[in-house]
Amino acid sequence: MRLLRLLVRLFGGRGRLQVVRAREEPLVPVSFGWRVEPRVVVLERPALPQAGTLLRGKCWVIDGDTIVIDNVRLRLAGIDAPELDHPWGQRSKWALVKLCKGQTITARIRPELSYDRVVAECFLPDGRDLAAELVSAGLALDWPKFSGGKYQHLEPPDARRRLWRAEARQRGRMPPNSRSMPE
Repeated sequence: MRLLRLLVRLFGGRGRLQVVRAREEPLVPVSFGWRVEPRVVVLERPALPQAGTLLRGKCWVIDGDTIVIDNVRLRLAGIDAPELDHPWGQRSKWALVKLCKGQTITARIRPELSYDRVVAECFLPDGRDLAAELVSAGLALDWPKFSGGKYQHLEPPDARRRLWRAEARQRGRMPPNSRSMPE
């Protein structure tokens, strides 16, 4: 049980469920000895920032469209980058790392949620939009359903062919975490 508590402390604070309170039940006599009743654990989601708030700070890059600022997972608004195990996924992540390294990122929170991540528009100190930088580098695609076509003009001509898995996901032909081709 101590190991479980340690794991929850280590991994519980990153936008996932957190243990708020635990209480032990006393030993209960049974016909052939004593039995320990299980612990009662109450789980609760951490408070998410409200839409319109600004977060500023150094960031930690998860993948090509997800960063963490102040223990809040943020998805870059309006774009779709390949997953880490997809073609171009690692390049997309490391391009974002290179952009953000040593920089203070400003994130404007939007009202949507995406897979337990807060959606935000993120900017470098010089005002450049992180999403626009990735799309113009050909390492992410504009997702018109969520951006309204804001980044479409920045896509290189061969980006959709190169990032075919992200394109298929946008068109509903592949689930977000699929590791194989659709049937």
